[in-house]
Amino acid sequence: MKVAFHGAARTVTGSKHLLTLKNGKKVLLDCGMFQGLGDDTDFLNREFGFDPKEIDVMVLSHAHIDHSGLIPKLVKEGYTGRIYCTPATKSLTEVLLKDSAEIQESEVKYANKSHSFNKKPDLQPLYNMEDAMKALSHFSEVEYKTWFEIIEGVQVMFADAGHIIGSACVNLKINESKWGGQDSTLTFSGDVGRYRDIILRSPDVFPQADYIIMESTYGNSLHDNNTTTPDMLLEWIEKACLKKKGKLIMPAFSVGRTQELLFSLNQLELENRLPNLNYFVDSPLSIKATEIVKEYPQYFNNNIQKLMQKDNDPFAFKGLRYIQTVDQSKQLNYLDEPMVIISASGMADAGRVKHHISNNIENSRNTILFTGYCEPHSLGGRLIAGEKEVGIYGVKHEVHAEIGSIRSMSAHGDYDDLCQWLACQDPRQVKKLFIVHGEYNVQLDFKQRLLKKDFHDVEIPELHYEVGLG
Repeated sequence: MKVAFHGAARTVTGSKHLLTLKNGKKVLLDCGMFQGLGDDTDFLNREFGFDPKEIDVMVLSHAHIDHSGLIPKLVKEGYTGRIYCTPATKSLTEVLLKDSAEIQESEVKYANKSHSFNKKPDLQPLYNMEDAMKALSHFSEVEYKTWFEIIEGVQVMFADAGHIIGSACVNLKINESKWGGQDSTLTFSGDVGRYRDIILRSPDVFPQADYIIMESTYGNSLHDNNTTTPDMLLEWIEKACLKKKGKLIMPAFSVGRTQELLFSLNQLELENRLPNLNYFVDSPLSIKATEIVKEYPQYFNNNIQKLMQKDNDPFAFKGLRYIQTVDQSKQLNYLDEPMVIISASGMADAGRVKHHISNNIENSRNTILFTGYCEPHSLGGRLIAGEKEVGIYGVKHEVHAEIGSIRSMSAHGDYDDLCQWLACQDPRQVKKLFIVHGEYNVQLDFKQRLLKKDFHDVEIPELHYEVGLG
């Protein structure tokens, strides 16, 4: 068996890992989109590094676009097999891929206006809505903790990863002895969640593995567990809206982060601490995703289960307003009053939040608060890094708004969480551990931590690197 790393290799996004078995069959783990990598992003998303027509089966760890976003392109270019995931992942992926198709068609249409003026050839979207709908017909749902065969000689079992609703680490039993190879077990972490998540269950233990492919987004960081998310949000709301009388704009991923923000604001209301303001969720995708999350309360942790006995909607509170149409979104620019705006995307590289930042970044009364990981080259990453001038939609903006970040809200586990996830493994039985889905300097630090925990063969693969196993 061989494994090749065609994404999330020494970078955080674009998750794609390809297994080639002794009998020639190919299994693809995730098919994610690269995000926030500046001028390289489009090129990386157009070149898979493999032929989609040669893939026999695909397994999806979870719905986030950096893990699922190129599935329609995969099908468009000839993939005909099944795509296995949990039921919640299928539900969320459907709305995310449709939204991604709409964004691409819209952005290409906008870009081609300038291309036409400069007599450049038109750009084409990676895929359109028709491609997204066709891709969704390939999905098959499988529950957690159930072994199932995806092709001859390969069984898979999903374990709850605790990252977002439906997220899974993917456990594989691979029987290659009949083809002259070795039987082996491989676990792909997907994205590992946190053991103190305010909404979701903790990650499951998983069977002993011979090989592990593991994410490392926060592999050299510890989240702040001393201050709760509601307390941190209250501090920012009081400073931005009550003291400075400005707008608090929070870029937030539609799946996971938006729901955590709403839950925390609901907590403040239950404790009679929520300031009397308007709280806008300006993202149709976030609204749809929140409704889907509510359909899977069985994945919530025990604390939320108890809370729901007296509060049947832990994501609603006084002052919450949902924005659906573009016109409604534009009207927020004309409201000169303190308010909170939660809008996608989390890295501020696309979606309505980019427009809100464009319209508010030059006013020192306003605050832009990032609530999760941002690629360094993304708009969010550049603002967090302290750039004093940024380009948005081709226009230069001076940064006068206050820029803040709550890194501890991340749905990714820190290095303690990642090490706890590995604690069910005997490191002496793990033949090789691959670190993916992280910035390279972070991965180097995490590798040293794992070597100290007796994982003897730890590798950080480059993009398109392929290696034999066994």
